[in-house]
Amino acid sequence: MGDKPGVLIADKFDQIGIDGLGELGCDVHVDADLGPETIGGALKATGAKVLVVRSTKVPASVFDDCGDLAMVIRAGAGHDNIDSAAAGEKGIPVCNCPGMNAVAVAELAIGHMINLDRRISLQTKSLREGRWNKKEFAKAKGLKGSKLLVVGMGSIGMEVIKRAQAFGMTVSAQSRSMHKETARALGIKMIEYSRDALRAAIAEADIVSVHVALCADTDKLCGPGFFGAMKPGAMFINTSRGEIVDETELIKAVQEKGIRVGLDVYQNQPSSKDCEWACAVAELPGVSLTHHCGASTDQAQEAVALEVIRIVGTVIDEGRTLHVVNKKSLKDEKLSLAL
Repeated sequence: MGDKPGVLIADKFDQIGIDGLGELGCDVHVDADLGPETIGGALKATGAKVLVVRSTKVPASVFDDCGDLAMVIRAGAGHDNIDSAAAGEKGIPVCNCPGMNAVAVAELAIGHMINLDRRISLQTKSLREGRWNKKEFAKAKGLKGSKLLVVGMGSIGMEVIKRAQAFGMTVSAQSRSMHKETARALGIKMIEYSRDALRAAIAEADIVSVHVALCADTDKLCGPGFFGAMKPGAMFINTSRGEIVDETELIKAVQEKGIRVGLDVYQNQPSSKDCEWACAVAELPGVSLTHHCGASTDQAQEAVALEVIRIVGTVIDEGRTLHVVNKKSLKDEKLSLAL
């Protein structure tokens, strides 16, 4: 490896990122087939100091014997696929790339809304099966004038709001960090940060789109009280994390209240990129489902790759880590990437 710090990329990654890391002087290794059981061995075999992952899980066991690993970078915003606390105990910072894929995820969320309203996927299926059924499908409310509630106002929620307003929707939002001045500037209604206020807002919404990070406060956030408050026939969109939804209650809401659902994430979704998988929600009517691919646009992946380059370059040139998500558990941080 010489004097080049090693970087192991354990997922598909934009070529601009691979080339850029090489230009920084890194020794780059790419293996998109690595999984939780094989990452540790690959780290030791390559001598990598930096691990870059997208969806691949990095459990605590990886950090028990991880060679010279000094940093983990999640090539995206969420980082719940990495045991950040275990990394911190070993002095290994975990960094993410916030906001780089916000537009891509927001576009998919809006896409689910359009599909649910106009039933595009169902119309395509009908026509492929040789059936012309215009009488059935020539029915749609339209999104203009719909009341949209955005739960979570990070970068993705903000991008959803912009696009919803372009469609003529009336938007309200709840966020822990939003101020009245922000809501006023955006032209939206701010919902008080409490469960009671949230449920009251849900009861008025035609569409609820959730964009929160997974944490103790949001685990099963969308449960019986949440779905119980939704009005019959309303839309529920989740492009954040599957664990925020109690899928049993979601299924019940679809069956009993005709809730229409757009999902990009699921409970217990596969870690494998290609496998057989049975999803109970997929059997329900009025659902629009995608493969946790909200961030998977060329534009988003290029932006993420450039941010990964910036994170690694900043450590090499300045000895600073950007976007560290495990500061509370981080002990004896390892910062030397230039050997």
